[in-house]
Amino acid sequence: MEKEDQKKFYKHAPFSNVHLRIYLAIILGQFTSGYTIQVSGAAISAAQKYLPLSSLWIGLIGSGTLIGLAGSLFVGKISDNIGRRRLLLINMYVLTGISLCQFFTSNLWLTFIFRVIVGLMIAIDYTVGNTLLIEWLPFKESGKMQSRLVIYWTLGFILAYFSSSFIPDFGALTWKIIMVSPAIFGIITAIFRSFAKLPSSPSWLVNQGKPKKAQKVIQKHLGIKWGISKKQKLHAAKVTESSANFSWTILFSKKYIKHTLVGGVFYASQAFSFFGISIFLPILISKMGISDTNLVGYLYNGCMLLGILLGIRIFGTISRRKFLVGDFLLSAACLLILSLWSSIPKELALFTFSLFSLALSAGLVMDYPYTSELFDSHIRGTGVGMVVTISRVGAAAGTLLLPVITNSVSVQFSMLLCGLILLFSGIFCLFFAPETSIKYKKS
Repeated sequence: MEKEDQKKFYKHAPFSNVHLRIYLAIILGQFTSGYTIQVSGAAISAAQKYLPLSSLWIGLIGSGTLIGLAGSLFVGKISDNIGRRRLLLINMYVLTGISLCQFFTSNLWLTFIFRVIVGLMIAIDYTVGNTLLIEWLPFKESGKMQSRLVIYWTLGFILAYFSSSFIPDFGALTWKIIMVSPAIFGIITAIFRSFAKLPSSPSWLVNQGKPKKAQKVIQKHLGIKWGISKKQKLHAAKVTESSANFSWTILFSKKYIKHTLVGGVFYASQAFSFFGISIFLPILISKMGISDTNLVGYLYNGCMLLGILLGIRIFGTISRRKFLVGDFLLSAACLLILSLWSSIPKELALFTFSLFSLALSAGLVMDYPYTSELFDSHIRGTGVGMVVTISRVGAAAGTLLLPVITNSVSVQFSMLLCGLILLFSGIFCLFFAPETSIKYKKS
């Protein structure tokens, strides 16, 4: 009876049309998110010719989207209460509208506020989109397909870096055109989601005490032979009672605190260095004394994409813990070499900087599957939201502080700070990170 129930459990169904629709909807959101986050760096570079931007304002506008992303906890909690689908159907329309509003102002405070709101809309994709995806994807495909999402995010991120090269020079309007360009991808994503008929999450419906409705949703999209598991049916009422009343503080209870802290530390440390360095790459390159910024930009971004592909390649071959720890230690070593070896030859500096990009980017593959695997389904939206919120605090801090530190102290000190943060995270994960891969839990 148990085997029969296992065969009919919808998470064992083969990959089908409904999975593809959801996956494409999330892919488009990831591409748009990556592009939107990075585009502020290119816009700021263009705006410096026409606006009196201090290091603080450069940091604030660059980090505005990331500050908005800190609303992921709030968004995750809402998704656990009202569902995933509704939020994903509106966020890209709002992102598009707010992006367009940026064209009509040169006020720095207003631009900053718009960037924060845009970041909040991206938070929905980061938190809710990934949660809906993991709750629909078949077990056999889940980890692999989640790890590949970062490819599309990175492609958007890289495209935004070079956006100033593709957009013609319109003088003082150029930076505004760059800043509103995410609206193109935002409206494409919004329209696709409106017509793709995204389904509700069966797991969420069960956790709301609606197992019959969950059964209907599954059978509508997968066929009559698939449904919720017997275990879900038996525990629907119990889960509903506990999930209806839980607070986000449950994430710091004895059962979840280690998972919450590991997720927050690993994600925040990674984000601090990645976003701080990547968004303000031209500024850092110039401070390193390297004249050919375009060459380093192409090299850095090329290694970023290569690192993502390498990370996907090795994702299923080693345990989650080994991946995390090894990636952090290698990334930290690269930055510590660059910061402490003052007379390093430029060729070796370029190689080490490229290796850093390769290593840290490979670790981005862990962001979606690992954070989702850390939490049970009935608190997954809130759990992932908390981890993303912590990470965006790290990302915003890196984006805000690194330009200031680089200009007021030195680029070497900025890299030393990033290196020490990555080293701490690697050691922390070595001692506390749980193994979430079913394959390596058994070994």
